[in-house]
Amino acid sequence: MVILDWRSSYHYCLLTTSLVQSGWEVRLSNSRGVPYFYNPETRESMWEAPPGLSQEEIANLPGAKQYLPGAHHGANGERPAQVRASHLLVKHRGSRRPSSWKEPNITRSKEEAIAMLKEYASQINGSPEKFAELASKYSDCSSHSHGGDLGFFKPGQMQKPFEDATYALKVGEISDVVETDSGVHLILRTA
Repeated sequence: MVILDWRSSYHYCLLTTSLVQSGWEVRLSNSRGVPYFYNPETRESMWEAPPGLSQEEIANLPGAKQYLPGAHHGANGERPAQVRASHLLVKHRGSRRPSSWKEPNITRSKEEAIAMLKEYASQINGSPEKFAELASKYSDCSSHSHGGDLGFFKPGQMQKPFEDATYALKVGEISDVVETDSGVHLILRTA
């Protein structure tokens, strides 16, 4: 049970009123797979938060809880309940299952796999669209059919190095090479 005194209610009403007046909401881009800010009254959209909104106001925008889970970290830096990511996996002969949808027997070394990922990273150059395109063509994971999208996951659902790297990224950021038992990855955090 939550008990609000008049000051809490007043603050909530002011906050709600300012958010309604701002007209902004958070949506997910179909093409890039990352959140953006949209104002349906003005039809204005932007990738960065609208100027003049505090972190608290951003966290309370319609759609923020769904698409900006990182915006709800506590003051102590706790992780969000879940994140969403895409990845581009390159397996090598030391991977726990050195085969994939495109190669029944992977024989490349880990060093070769890392060199391949670095080449992909230079082609991606920060572009979520290019990331999805290359993941579709080259990822050794079955998620290639979804542009590398793994959907939402919670702590404990992925291998620890992959989880830690994903949670360390901001939405829209792409990791450096991440090594797991599955192979080597580039990770794009999408929510």
